[in-house]
Amino acid sequence: MKKIALTLLPILFFTFFSCENDTAEEDGEFAEFLVARPIVMTRAEFADGVDIIDPAPIEESGKIYAYQDYIFVNDKYKGVHVIDNSNPESPQKISFIKIAGNVDISIKDNYLYADSIMDLIVLDISDINNIQIVNRLENVLRDNLIWPAAEIFEWEDIDYENEILVGWETQTERRRIEDVQNDLFFEDVATANDSDGTGQGGSLARFKIVGDYLYAVDSHKINVFEISDLENPRDLDDVFAGFDIETIFNRGNYLFLGSMRGMYIYDITSPAVPTQVSIFEHGTACDPVVVDDNYAYVTLRGGSLCGATESGLYIVDISTIEAPELKVMYPMDEPYGLGIKEEKLFICDGSSGLKVYDKSNVPDLPQLNHFKDIVTFDVIPLEELLLMVGDGILYQYEYLDNEIRFISELQLN
Repeated sequence: MKKIALTLLPILFFTFFSCENDTAEEDGEFAEFLVARPIVMTRAEFADGVDIIDPAPIEESGKIYAYQDYIFVNDKYKGVHVIDNSNPESPQKISFIKIAGNVDISIKDNYLYADSIMDLIVLDISDINNIQIVNRLENVLRDNLIWPAAEIFEWEDIDYENEILVGWETQTERRRIEDVQNDLFFEDVATANDSDGTGQGGSLARFKIVGDYLYAVDSHKINVFEISDLENPRDLDDVFAGFDIETIFNRGNYLFLGSMRGMYIYDITSPAVPTQVSIFEHGTACDPVVVDDNYAYVTLRGGSLCGATESGLYIVDISTIEAPELKVMYPMDEPYGLGIKEEKLFICDGSSGLKVYDKSNVPDLPQLNHFKDIVTFDVIPLEELLLMVGDGILYQYEYLDNEIRFISELQLN
């Protein structure tokens, strides 16, 4: 029997139906719905779901990660594409690390840590042409399955004894509104560039290495691992952090967690036990964050899939870390990842392209560049290069005095 379920965000229910009822009046009794269906594999396939194979086309580009001369691009729920970027004008695909259910990685001293749904995978990448799987910690990321921001979840009954849910595929479908409303009420509701040898992820990352610790956030916890023995991470006690957590960013002795409800700030002076310092709350929206000395830059993506909040860039004063304060909000169209380097702020504004701002006089933000006609998702400002991924393409730019210059693009699919 197929089931249709709401997401866990009640506010979306009311926002969605108020919008779609308007559509119904204009366009009959039908509307567009984002429908999520499960991706499953057998438990035997999952146990054997890590492998290193030849380069392959990307199916759905996700987050990017930079380490030394290499770029790692997530293929959502499937694994990681490895790219040699020793010549940024001509990057070359090397291999594909097949990891079932993977969405995040982090690297320290040639050891790559990756999620495989509830498992933590450790790989030795010291020889990039001969990557080795060295460890697998089972069931240490217990709540790591990411629920997509869909309006309807629909699935055939899963054989939980023999199958594992590893991800979701979504597509927009036209449905009769009355049928969907009826099903929603009566069916089940889904429950739901560093100097220490590490690499650098973007603002959408859920993994972050700080010193000898790996922090991995799921929807409501910080999963803490001690990694002084790089091959053998030690699973420490999880820390409850909040709800609907999406991203993690580190600055000094603090972790900044972006959630659909706000920004949570945690002190890691005692790294094994992060402690909450403060919360900056906002309306419900998808929310990554980056931080410099005195300000946090938070992009909020509103709309029917992420919440009722207007999309925009929030600039939050964190000079008093115990009392973050909103300074200004700049409207955006559909912002995703963002990054900062020195006095430049880079924002991936979805189909509206890449926007570059001068943040030397915050909260005033004059725009320096706007790269239109590209779809943007995640960005990493490195020391010499800006990396960006969007719509199956890896873009690279170099910094100039008051702008950036395009260098190359690599088709990933």
